[in-house]
Amino acid sequence: MNHFFKLLNFEINRFIKIYASLLAIVIIIQTIGVAVVSNSFVNRANEMMMENRWTQEEFIKSNGKMSFSEFMNSFWFAGPIAIAATALIFYIFLIWYREWYGKNTFIYRLLMLPASRYSIYFAKALAIFLMVLGLVGVQILVLPLENELFKVIVPNALREVLAVKDLIYTNAITMVLIPSTFTQFLLHYSAGLMAVFTLFTAILMERSYRFKGIIFGVLYCAAVLALFSAPLFIAAMLDMGNMLYPMEFLMVEIVLGFIASVCSILIGHQLLTKKVSV
Repeated sequence: MNHFFKLLNFEINRFIKIYASLLAIVIIIQTIGVAVVSNSFVNRANEMMMENRWTQEEFIKSNGKMSFSEFMNSFWFAGPIAIAATALIFYIFLIWYREWYGKNTFIYRLLMLPASRYSIYFAKALAIFLMVLGLVGVQILVLPLENELFKVIVPNALREVLAVKDLIYTNAITMVLIPSTFTQFLLHYSAGLMAVFTLFTAILMERSYRFKGIIFGVLYCAAVLALFSAPLFIAAMLDMGNMLYPMEFLMVEIVLGFIASVCSILIGHQLLTKKVSV
């Protein structure tokens, strides 16, 4: 266990500077976005009231009030999250491939450590998972602050005030990142871990069999996706949309996801132990 936590700490420290930069990008761009979107609305409102000689009540009747959700539905909010998510997806590959490249091939030392290969595998997976949770945690902390900035810029009479909780659960992105129930949290992030394990196994297939491994990896990812999507396809093909109750469908998906994850872990460990060449 001590070896595992050392490996986990090592993996996080290797990416911490880039990770901190990603968090800074999210915070800075979103903060600028709140200011830009809010000021744009206020300026447009002032211009229209001056041109049409409207009162605030007349402007509101014609155009409505501004809600913070307008910012959350803009690129200013979604763009930084997409950048961070893309970087973390890229890091799923980098966390393995960097071991093979550079002046000193680090994979030699990594595989010679007096620790289970499972420790290497799970330390890399947990490092990515913790970074995802960190990104979500920062977003949760920043949202109320951004909402307060919105309130400062937009006059009270021109804004629609919504609780942060209501804002989160009316936005498609935050509904996925910040589920409303613990059960949904487990489902969303378990599916994410399954995807990480699947990609890990595909990467190790490529490292084990090189060109043929690319084909094996792609086929393996397709097989996992087909397995996980099987209940939907079967129901559609048989025209039996109500074949399973929602809870039954959920349980089937959980079982299939668990099977896919276990298979990925076992295959990945076998490749890491027996096949991966350095």
